[in-house]
Amino acid sequence: MTAPPPAGPTQFGNLEANLRFISDTRVLQPGARILEIGSGTGTLLSRLRAQGVDVCGVDVNADLIAEARRWHGDLPVQQVQGTTLPFPDAAFDIVMSFDVLEHIPDSDAHLREVRRVLRPGGRYLIQTPNKWTNVVFETIRWRSVTRWRADHCALHSLAGLRRRLAAHGFRAVAYDVPVVNAFFRHKVHTYLGWPGGVLLALVNPDRLPLALRTNLYVAAALPAPTVAEGR
Repeated sequence: MTAPPPAGPTQFGNLEANLRFISDTRVLQPGARILEIGSGTGTLLSRLRAQGVDVCGVDVNADLIAEARRWHGDLPVQQVQGTTLPFPDAAFDIVMSFDVLEHIPDSDAHLREVRRVLRPGGRYLIQTPNKWTNVVFETIRWRSVTRWRADHCALHSLAGLRRRLAAHGFRAVAYDVPVVNAFFRHKVHTYLGWPGGVLLALVNPDRLPLALRTNLYVAAALPAPTVAEGR
């Protein structure tokens, strides 16, 4: 028997929670130019374009870009290598990344590039797994205390992420974004089985303090231009 065709592009992130975060930050202002780093199979990019947002994306994976275009048409996505972004200085009002930062070995180089392409007063919207909870999850998922580290090589706690961003001139604000939805429950069941469902019933991560959440949602702002600079 042939397997039924997929219902849509492969989803790696919690789209519902990510869209809630973007909405809560109120960055989708008329005229804003937005870059998504790690656009993957293009679902978020496509959603934002459908709203009339001026957005483009980059990804390191050519196969994911090809899948994005199969499902969503000619999306404005470029393939990149490493942390270098193929855009001029101060090209964007907003940069966003979801489930990306933890995969970048040199996160300082990444943040330098993000700062370079952002305009003064711009914001970087980040979602990344919390170091304190993800270490446990990945150890169970990979059944190893070391194998997952090559993939999630740049995990941060909330305090560590704030320090890293401050070192690059950003002021970080953490957001309370609920993540326990159908996508989250399916992921927990896939990797942890029925014990994961029991754990969720006992401890809802959405009710934990922000520093202990499974996912960190942070909006990092650059200083706005002064009056003298704006003349």
